[in-house]
Amino acid sequence: MGSHSTEDPMTKEQLLENDRKYVWHHMSAHNENPMIIASGEGSWVQDVDGNRYLDGMSGLWCVNVGHGRQEIAQAAAEQMMKIAYATLVQSHIPAITLAAKLNEWLNGEYRIFYSNSGSDANEVAFKIARQYHHQNGKPSKHKFISRHRAYHGNSMGALGATGQAQRKLKYEPLGVGFQHVPPPYCYRCPFGQTKGTCQLQCAKAIEDAIVWEGADSVAAVIMEPVITGGGMIVPPDEYLPMIRSICDKYEVLLIIDEVICGFGRSGEKFGHTNYGVKPDIVTMAKGLTSAYSPLSATAVAAELYESFKGQEATSHLRHINTFGGNPVSCQVALKNIEILEKENLVARSAWMGKQFKKRLKPLLLHPNVGEIRRFGSALGIELVEDRASKVPATAERVLAFITACKLKGLLIGKNGDTVPGFANILTLSPPLSSTDEDIDFIVDTLLAVFNNDKKKG
Repeated sequence: MGSHSTEDPMTKEQLLENDRKYVWHHMSAHNENPMIIASGEGSWVQDVDGNRYLDGMSGLWCVNVGHGRQEIAQAAAEQMMKIAYATLVQSHIPAITLAAKLNEWLNGEYRIFYSNSGSDANEVAFKIARQYHHQNGKPSKHKFISRHRAYHGNSMGALGATGQAQRKLKYEPLGVGFQHVPPPYCYRCPFGQTKGTCQLQCAKAIEDAIVWEGADSVAAVIMEPVITGGGMIVPPDEYLPMIRSICDKYEVLLIIDEVICGFGRSGEKFGHTNYGVKPDIVTMAKGLTSAYSPLSATAVAAELYESFKGQEATSHLRHINTFGGNPVSCQVALKNIEILEKENLVARSAWMGKQFKKRLKPLLLHPNVGEIRRFGSALGIELVEDRASKVPATAERVLAFITACKLKGLLIGKNGDTVPGFANILTLSPPLSSTDEDIDFIVDTLLAVFNNDKKKG
């Protein structure tokens, strides 16, 4: 592919000129020379200059089935020709069919409320949790316990739940009632403990927060199974089951944010499945449609829904979302899940993760690699200035690794704009449909980049 196509006659310089003039980029002051992606197929994307890159982050942790799926485009087109929009004040066939399929994947009985994004899905979860307790005779239960380093969205409530100081700077005050506790960060244990010999003080911290805030004031605990964008922080196996029992003890709801961990990324259908727990509310987005169309869902345990059937004028959930549960997006999600099932991509994700664990062990010998953390096929490489002190790597060092990977054709990420001084974790989350050759390319590229850096050092 050249610098322009028949579909868009503008040259690259004209595109950049218009980009600089009209586009406000995400997560940056201003990007003077952004990569302009023109197409994608499988795990690879191509820019307007014809350069190909392996998309090691699945876009933004989301393109689980890979790029360029014509069958998804076809499903969307067919639905558009039938009915492109219908409000969920009433109903439509794709929403009903998808809700049933999600219950099958969740292996439970949940009511599905559709929205547009992960932030939206979490906002809905907060409203539902507060209203549920109010209608269950406990109106004082309104607070939420979250964790430092966690990300739950950009809206005022979801950002309130987020435990990342840099994301909040200059936007506060945010939604009220959100308290934060230390994360289960074994590599830098906030409690000075050693993994395997501790008393899971990180889980106990949530119980302490509930007690200290007053159990009658706490509505829910919200957490990802693994803190992903905040640094790929993987908890001990016993952590999530302990949180479930703490929530049960104090009649606190457990909201599990599956926006990134869901739909196969963890090597199971959902991240919480890895730990054998049953959430009261599950939020999901991203891999729900593999980002082919915007859609999110808040899955609420059926028994919670009963309290919304009351006779008061305000008993129902008074929340509406114009585009939430759009028929086209629901049809895209159904086709996406069909692909996940047909191609056995959940098991593929687990296999990919085992390959990464086995084949990237040499990276642990690099003087600037403190730890490699993995959850299914998602990977976090914590960079340090030296292994003994564990001082987080400088921004320059982190950028050098990302740039070196890009020069070799591999796009990777980092935990940017999270916590001051700790944006030192490289992240990978390739499409679950990645081929054996794609995995070889990822592994070989990472080994080569770190090996070259070691030689330079």
